[in-house]
Amino acid sequence: MSAEQRLADRRERLMTAAYTLYAKPGFTATTIERLCSEARISNRAFYECFGGREELLQALHERCVDESLAVVAKAVEEAPAALDEKVKAGIRAYIEFATADWRRARIMHVEVRRSGDVLTLSRQRAVHAFARLVEDAVADFPPTVPLNRHLVALGVIGALQELLIEWLLTEDQPDIDELVDVAVHIFGRSLGTS
Repeated sequence: MSAEQRLADRRERLMTAAYTLYAKPGFTATTIERLCSEARISNRAFYECFGGREELLQALHERCVDESLAVVAKAVEEAPAALDEKVKAGIRAYIEFATADWRRARIMHVEVRRSGDVLTLSRQRAVHAFARLVEDAVADFPPTVPLNRHLVALGVIGALQELLIEWLLTEDQPDIDELVDVAVHIFGRSLGTS
């Protein structure tokens, strides 16, 4: 392998190790030494890939967000033209994608908050990217309520995040279909689709 390929391989091994370790035991409990041991690289090699644990968390979070945005955008695009169908398709795609791997859901909805200021800007960019996705999905439909759609989009995204945190942290996990139904109801009432 070339030097670039070795660096890319180490970086990917660290991302894979962080995907599991940052989800459990969590970001604050995961040391660089543990990440390196899991990825089977040296501490020196770690710093050739990332400036620190925080930079690795940010890269991992951004990957999860980008993958989620792509899945949701595709679902909304392929949904029937009716607004309520687009909303339901986007919500179901997001919830199913996030919950298909609890590590992804945990990194995006729990560890992102537990990391303190580390991911504040990254989290804010992600929330605004999802808000734009919602706004774009409803742009062709006249508003039924005289509210700022950007603020409504931010509010419904916050509600969806809290539903996923509930799914992650409670012993009696709500069923995925129940999460979808509740999220669709919240979005529908907020955006005037139901």
